[in-house]
Amino acid sequence: MRIILALFSLLTFAFAQSPSPAPSKAELEQWAPVAKIIGKAGTLQSGIYKIGLPRTDLSVHIGETKVEPAAGLGSWMAFTFAETDTVCDGDLVLSASEVNPVISALQAGGIEVSAVHNHLIGEEPQIMYVHFFGKGKRDELAQTLKAALDATKTPITSVKAAVVMPDLPDQNVIEQNMGKKGTHSGTVLQFGFPHDYSISMHHQGLAPAMGMATSINFQRSAKGVAATGDFVLRENQVQSVVKALRAGGVWVTAMHNHLLDDEPRMVFVHFWAEGPAEQVSKALRTALDASNTK
Repeated sequence: MRIILALFSLLTFAFAQSPSPAPSKAELEQWAPVAKIIGKAGTLQSGIYKIGLPRTDLSVHIGETKVEPAAGLGSWMAFTFAETDTVCDGDLVLSASEVNPVISALQAGGIEVSAVHNHLIGEEPQIMYVHFFGKGKRDELAQTLKAALDATKTPITSVKAAVVMPDLPDQNVIEQNMGKKGTHSGTVLQFGFPHDYSISMHHQGLAPAMGMATSINFQRSAKGVAATGDFVLRENQVQSVVKALRAGGVWVTAMHNHLLDDEPRMVFVHFWAEGPAEQVSKALRTALDASNTK
């Protein structure tokens, strides 16, 4: 099993480092029932079918800064085929009143709740995050997730949004400090940093696109830029990253697990930072270096 997971990790890391070929029509058709059940089409890359559901209905502020949905308020679910079953995981962004109805809906359909917690600090209104993991029949998993979404006010639409370039001061400085070009999601500039080792739950390998890559998102704020996301770390990396974040003036907003029965044991360190683009991106680069993340 360890050998299989190691090979899985090497393959997914290789895919993450180079552009993947466009999925075929037949590959996309395998996931068409999921899109129909959820009510929104996802994207397919390297065998991972992922649907994003930003909470555009919520108006969340930290101080004077409105948190953009693509920066820190994006529900998502990811699917992949595994042996004779389908595996899914994800993260649902919820108001406080939505949490327990969602948990009940997930459990009623046999999907595990693996974590319930905050990712932010000082946000108004309070936002909670429910992480989940399921293994079973593709359509049954999708139906359970749709029932969970129906217990919320999450907007579901298949309308493809127009590409909007982030209006960020010194975007080139941010990308230079991050060491790579970012990707655009509305007005948010996003970066992902996958690991070169396997991460699993219940002995099922989870690819970087299934929430296992360090994520850093930048948006505009009154102070210049705001950045949020999470560092996906082994336990022995946590203290050095937390130290680097605090030394750079970055808020550590949460530190916890997203998984159960994971191997290796992973810790997710969430953060929030605001200030000039150079200052914020340099502080986060230092934290990346402290985690030995390439």
